[in-house]
Parts: sequence; structure tokens; C-alpha cells
Amino acid sequence: MSFRWLSRPNASSGMGVAEQSKNAFMELQRKKVHRYVIFMVDEKKREILVEKTGGPAESYDDFTASLPENDCRYAVYDYDFVTSENCQKSKIFFIAWSPSTARIRSKMLYATSKDRFRRELDGIHYEIQATDPTEMDLEVIRERAN
Repeated sequence: MSFRWLSRPNASSGMGVAEQSKNAFMELQRKKVHRYVIFMVDEKKREILVEKTGGPAESYDDFTASLPENDCRYAVYDYDFVTSENCQKSKIFFIAWSPSTARIRSKMLYATSKDRFRRELDGIHYEIQATDPTEMDLEVIRERAN
């Protein structure tokens, strides 16, 4: 009895993770080059690619405005804050954006690719699944980080 199918990467969706996606995450995590990175699934290439990056000076509003209103995306956001002990901290959030207005096919594609992609990004502190902007409001981020 052979269990080769168990080791196949993401057999459910077959989506690979582009090298540029891993590199963009590392730049956000280690070098603080980006405030956020938005990733999209490229069905034709069968890969998860970087769609957009935001510079360190960009705000959370800039980030949320960059997400499509009617399509799914993955994103990582580097949230900086000051603790009650006055310590500067940073937490990285993985956000699975799946608006209720997105096409069913898109929702399925992102849902089946998420776990493998998320595992590729080592160093995520929190994960948020959002179907509507209020589920990933800055208040939600702030509460999770503290």
C-alpha cells in the first residue's frame, strides 16, 4: 500500500508558493521593508504571488484600502504598538480576506490553499479570517496584539 499522495504539496489545490512571496514576507519580518504584503492566487500559474506591498510609512487604512472589495486575498500586516509598560513591540498578522461578495470559485480556491501557504510563512503571530471589513478593523488588531 502506497501513501505517496500524502506527501504531495497541497494536493487539494495544487497551489505553489512563488519564491517572491516568501522573499517579500522575509523582508517584512526581518528587514521591516514593508508594512504589509498582499498576496493573490494566480490560477494560470498555479502559484501564490505578491500583488502589492506597502512601505513602512503606510497606515492600516492604506492597507485595508488595497484589498479588493469583491475578491479574496491573503495578506500579512506588521502591526507596531507600545505596551502598557511603554515597550515598542511588533506583531505580524496573517489575514485571509474572503468577502461575502467574492465568487464562490475564488473563495474555494483561497480556502483550499490557505493552510499550506500559511505554513510557508514562519513567524506569524496571529491569524484573522475576515469576510467583512469590520472583522479586521484596527480595533480587532489592537485587541489581539495586546
